[in-house]
Amino acid sequence: MLVDSHCHLDGLDYKNRHKDLADVVSKAAQQGINYLLSVCVELKKYPAMAQLIAPFPQIFSSVGMHPLYQDEAVDSALLLEYAQHKNVVAVGETGLDFFYSPDNKAQQEASFRAQVRVAKLVNKPLIVHTRDAREETLTILREEGAEQVGGVLHCFTESLEMAQAAMEMGFYISVSGIVTFKNAKALQAVIKAIPLNRLLVETDSPYLAPVPHRGQENEPAYTRDVAQFVADLKGVSFAELEKTTTENFFNLFTQAKK
Repeated sequence: MLVDSHCHLDGLDYKNRHKDLADVVSKAAQQGINYLLSVCVELKKYPAMAQLIAPFPQIFSSVGMHPLYQDEAVDSALLLEYAQHKNVVAVGETGLDFFYSPDNKAQQEASFRAQVRVAKLVNKPLIVHTRDAREETLTILREEGAEQVGGVLHCFTESLEMAQAAMEMGFYISVSGIVTFKNAKALQAVIKAIPLNRLLVETDSPYLAPVPHRGQENEPAYTRDVAQFVADLKGVSFAELEKTTTENFFNLFTQAKK
């Protein structure tokens, strides 16, 4: 049993690629992916996402505002309301992205801080996106007391030093299909060095399809390809990788029920 710890189910192609969400879930289950975490990136899209996944008890959700969706300040009261919903197991996707959006750093940082505070109020872990903002991300996590709830640095592409600093605050590191890319040697070395008991696997679908599916829309079924690559990279059996990353998921997201 595997968990796709980070996917965007409301972003998949239901016109040309999948019949519906049941089709997506079925294809994932055929590959041994039995649980999914559907991640919200905009508060205004959360109600529709929640409605989409409601018939599926094996799909959990998060709620948050992605750093690249900062047209307006985060509504902390609305976030707090949504974050208390029963199926919501985490706050995010939040964080900082100074690679694609370097011009609104102050707004991103304010939004990130607000979301950490909401996570602490509801006692749910954080899902953190970080790119070209290593020190700033760690500083905010430390200053806002994020170690009280922990979380995950998702789709990790940063340094081992950043991973170690995050793990010291109780965070996990999530590996996406990027690790399978031929030009990802530096990332592969980092993932190889991270203890298995701190790793999660994800697709980040519909983005970043792993080898051998590059060029296609990504989907939760491809979690297996990521997991197999990581198992081979770390020199452990697939069964051990499967068991440990699933345990890690439920240890982190304690309100997710099997």
